[in-house]
Amino acid sequence: MAKEKEHINIAMIGHVDHGKSTLIGRLLYEAGEIPEHIIEKYRKEAQEKGKATFEFAWVMDKLKEERERGITIDVAHRKFETDKYYITIVDCPGHRDFIKNMITGASQADAAILVVDVAEGVQAQTKEHVFLARTLGINQMIVAMNKMDKVNYDQKRYEEVKKEVEKLLKMVGYKVDEIPFIPTSAYYGDNVMKRSDKTPWYKGPTFFEAFNLFKPPEKPIDKPLRIPIQDVYSISGVGTVPVGRVETGVLKPGDKVIFEPPGVTGEVKSIEMHHEPIQQAIPGDNIGFNVRGVSKKDIRRGDVAGHVDNPPTVVKDFTAQLVVLQHPTAITVGYTPVVHAHTAQVACRFVELQKKIDPRTGQAKEENPQFLKTGDAAIVKLEPTRPMVIEKVKEIPPLGRFAIRDMGMTVGAGMVLDLTPRK
Repeated sequence: MAKEKEHINIAMIGHVDHGKSTLIGRLLYEAGEIPEHIIEKYRKEAQEKGKATFEFAWVMDKLKEERERGITIDVAHRKFETDKYYITIVDCPGHRDFIKNMITGASQADAAILVVDVAEGVQAQTKEHVFLARTLGINQMIVAMNKMDKVNYDQKRYEEVKKEVEKLLKMVGYKVDEIPFIPTSAYYGDNVMKRSDKTPWYKGPTFFEAFNLFKPPEKPIDKPLRIPIQDVYSISGVGTVPVGRVETGVLKPGDKVIFEPPGVTGEVKSIEMHHEPIQQAIPGDNIGFNVRGVSKKDIRRGDVAGHVDNPPTVVKDFTAQLVVLQHPTAITVGYTPVVHAHTAQVACRFVELQKKIDPRTGQAKEENPQFLKTGDAAIVKLEPTRPMVIEKVKEIPPLGRFAIRDMGMTVGAGMVLDLTPRK
């Protein structure tokens, strides 16, 4: 059996209208995932609706409302392969109202493609997305210098915008010499699969070549075991079967595990993945595991399994670096939104606003601010209203990042710098 290709999740980020959906449509088309006649059908529809050139974007924007408005609302997932990787692209909406979906998308990604319209250059939202990508722990990137056709494939304009983007990426701590900047026209397919004769001055990789330069996500098997629980089943003749994705560590049959916050322990009898028994589960594996000594009513979604000798951390409070994405008024001490971390959703109270920071440098701007508003980055202390598991981002990254939701929107995103265990 051929070895399965490594899997990489890639988030598409960038300002609205800079061509993210069109680029994805083009990538999928070049990878042979979309037949010619579908593109033709979309081309006709697009012209009839007065939206010529939108046919590739429509591959992603399935929702009718998005077609009429010409913008991406939901996060769409599409898969394709290069000769080295199996790639899932997560299209993250660029539009302000849809930034919550962008967080959901980016928080699952191993790498990002930042799309910049060379005619327009860096926009406010380009900055916001770059900062978010960094906060959410995306360390690898390709920059698509898109819509080169609008500037007649002019190398000078490419260099100008490249400088702007490099400056932005450096500010938040990306190593720009490791990032390919690819001049492209997603609509015409320049430098996507095939090298374009319109940019003879460009010597770097095409998109498909650049994907192969990504490093696959590391599998943190040497870290303590953490499995956030997604569901718990009680299967007759088997027993209690929690289901979840292994984020860190290794699980084997016979292991003694503890579920926190409830603090119940049991022994792993067997592990299954895709309905096949397996002898060990490693990070990235979505598994069901049968545990003896634990009943279905003892555990629930949002709990985290770990080994008994290194249990998941239940916190009394935690200190986090946070960016406020949108809030209608201001956040003050006492504000209690819902924190979404791994599979848990727990209301947490803001107990201290320690300092506002410059999101680009991390330097303090204001100590003990009275409030935080949209666009602010800050160090804050939060207290969960009921026991919850969360970890320091430096120690167990997937359990150290979170989003804050309230009033049906994502208010902010952050990462845990420090915590007080609940003893």
